[in-house]
Amino acid sequence: MKVELEKTYPMPADAAASWAFLQNIEGVAGCMPGARITERIDDSHYKGTVSVKVGPASMSFRGDIEVRELDAATRTLHLVGTGSDSTGTSGATMDLVATIADGDAPGASNLVGKSEVSMSGKAAAFGGRMMGTVADQILKQFAANFAAQVQALAAPPAPPAGATGDTGGAPPAAPPAPPKVRELNALALAWAVVRDWFRGLFSRKPAA
Repeated sequence: MKVELEKTYPMPADAAASWAFLQNIEGVAGCMPGARITERIDDSHYKGTVSVKVGPASMSFRGDIEVRELDAATRTLHLVGTGSDSTGTSGATMDLVATIADGDAPGASNLVGKSEVSMSGKAAAFGGRMMGTVADQILKQFAANFAAQVQALAAPPAPPAGATGDTGGAPPAAPPAPPKVRELNALALAWAVVRDWFRGLFSRKPAA
């Protein structure tokens, strides 16, 4: 079972700041709900885990990530991830191409993502329509986390309180800490699946 998605998400920073963060593979992986890099083998190969839980159903995958392209000229990241669950009954492969494009307004940019996800085993039993809804919700949460990290990276450090140009020997203020990356919003994910199911139910044509 295969799901293909192509999405564009606006970013609250210019293309240079967004591209700078996109090159941080560990940081980008941390924006994916339920994902975590567990080992860095070299600059192009990593090991990690992805966990998704909706109500009583849960899936946990362990796998490998390969960075196949990191092109500064086009601001493009191409990576491929493969994994299987702890029981060995489900497998997944993801081919992702992410590009940073100039935004419509000054100081803004767009994150353009093209992904192809293939599922096998028990995970494929959910069906393409439901998996498409799940993938879409996960990408929305990923984009929100990515935007928060980019915004923190682009924000200038605040001057010390009461500064008038002479700090009087006081140490410089620490840069703002990046916002905590959110875990998978299972409630929003479950609602999206139910909503999509109802839409399909009422859009079916009665049998002749």
